Amino acid sequence: MTKTQLKPSLLALREGESAESTFVSAAEDDSGTLELIEQKISRATMIPRSHGEAFNVLRYEIGQKYDSHYDAFNPAEYGPQQSQRIASFLLYLTNVEEGGETMFPYEDGLKVPGYDYKQCVGLKVKPRQGDGLLFYSVLPNGTIDKMSLHGSCPVIKGEKWVATKWIRDHIFYDD
Repeated sequence: MTKTQLKPSLLALREGESAESTFVSAAEDDSGTLELIEQKISRATMIPRSHGEAFNVLRYEIGQKYDSHYDAFNPAEYGPQQSQRIASFLLYLTNVEEGGETMFPYEDGLKVPGYDYKQCVGLKVKPRQGDGLLFYSVLPNGTIDKMSLHGSCPVIKGEKWVATKWIRDHIFYDD
């Protein structure tokens, strides 16, 4: 559904990072599949569907990666936000033959001062078609959870397709 709509990603990529992406909403999917997935995400998080952004579908080819970053918006960097990203749900659309893991550098006990955000270290989740990965970006008090730092390791063999659903603390769209 999204393959022909892919463009170089407009995400806040740093030098050396690359991916192609597009956004797709459940309203654009005549099959109803995305609506069902959104309902399951809503049940798992206990957050209404109306708090979710459109799915961001990304394709990573050999050598492509996304260095460590936070999905929540740091107010010191981005200013006050009307609605904060509080959780992320990654839906893996393909298996990846080698590489392409989603990594969480601080979840594996890494406490090294001066961590290089380009390193592929820590807890690594191998993409498997049909699997979903849910993680929260903020603590109950609304501050960014430093453990939510994550990235995508370089794809070594194959392609990685993933659909990301960012979930906010307030209504993002009306049902």
